[in-house]
Amino acid sequence: MTQPITLTLYQKAPRLAQVAGGILVLALFILPFLALLPAENPLSISVWTLTLLGKILCYSVMAVALDLVWGYAGMLSLGHGIFFALGGYGMGMYLMRQAAGTGLPDFMSFLSWNHLPWFWVGSEHFLWALMLIILVPGLLALVFGFFAFRSRIKGVYFSIITQALTWAGMLLFFRNETGFGGNNGFTGFTTLLGFSVTATSTRVGLFIASLTLLLVSLGAGLWLARSKYGRVLTAVRDAENRLMFCGYDPLGFKLLIWTLSAVLCGLAGALYVPQVGIINPSEMSPTNSIEAAIWVALGGRGTLIGPVIGAFAVNGAKSIFTVVLPEYWQICLGLLFILVTLFLPRGVVGLLRKGDK
Repeated sequence: MTQPITLTLYQKAPRLAQVAGGILVLALFILPFLALLPAENPLSISVWTLTLLGKILCYSVMAVALDLVWGYAGMLSLGHGIFFALGGYGMGMYLMRQAAGTGLPDFMSFLSWNHLPWFWVGSEHFLWALMLIILVPGLLALVFGFFAFRSRIKGVYFSIITQALTWAGMLLFFRNETGFGGNNGFTGFTTLLGFSVTATSTRVGLFIASLTLLLVSLGAGLWLARSKYGRVLTAVRDAENRLMFCGYDPLGFKLLIWTLSAVLCGLAGALYVPQVGIINPSEMSPTNSIEAAIWVALGGRGTLIGPVIGAFAVNGAKSIFTVVLPEYWQICLGLLFILVTLFLPRGVVGLLRKGDK
């Protein structure tokens, strides 16, 4: 009797996982409204907690985007931070223009600028800013990916040039004369679409938008993974030369997923900025991109949900350890990556799947 019962439970496991996932998503949508409750209410949560969770949701979108190119196409990018930051800068300039009214943003006045750079013209309009958030990371990824993939650069060499890309972007944005705010970046935001950025209701809206973007990213990734396109991507990852012998050109497949991943990162960065209140070139630091790779590796690459788990686990631990052991946090992070590589090559999700078997 034991075997049929076990088999029945195993067959019901996917259905149970779907129910549990649905309950979790519903709880996450209800969670931000608890911040609107009076502080004395035991169910109330602080705006600080809501902002922290919203920030991690944006990081989770970035992790899913990286998983699409690393977990499914086998391309380890150490430069996804530049796409995340470019989306953040697009939103940041819109918020700066809203705060400045009809004048120039504060940092431009401080640096004695007397006119707006051509690439920021129209950034006071939200729809144009949204186009910048989508198109700039997407076009950069498209151009970079076209030349990289056409040259058949892959493996560690691809990782190195993506890291060089984000490093070059960071150095460019640090310069005061480029019109990106230099070292200080963009800050001092006041309103978003006419609503106060610091208002609790705005924070609730940003949290819901971040959660919605994450769910859309997961849904799109799942649809791609189960489609013929997804099977070709895994073939690119596992046996690219054999795929070419079968008559497929991997360039288009790699370029599409690479560009889509960059756009998702840009949208995540745009939602991240009004929640944290600042965007500066440090977001392009190669360290941030390496951290994103750690989230994916810890959760389990090629699983989509694993990177979300990794992003929440690492950033949750970071919030604790940067207070308790701030000088040792980077060491802890490096040690975590080493341990996962050695003992959990398929991440936490891979370990759970192994346990099911």
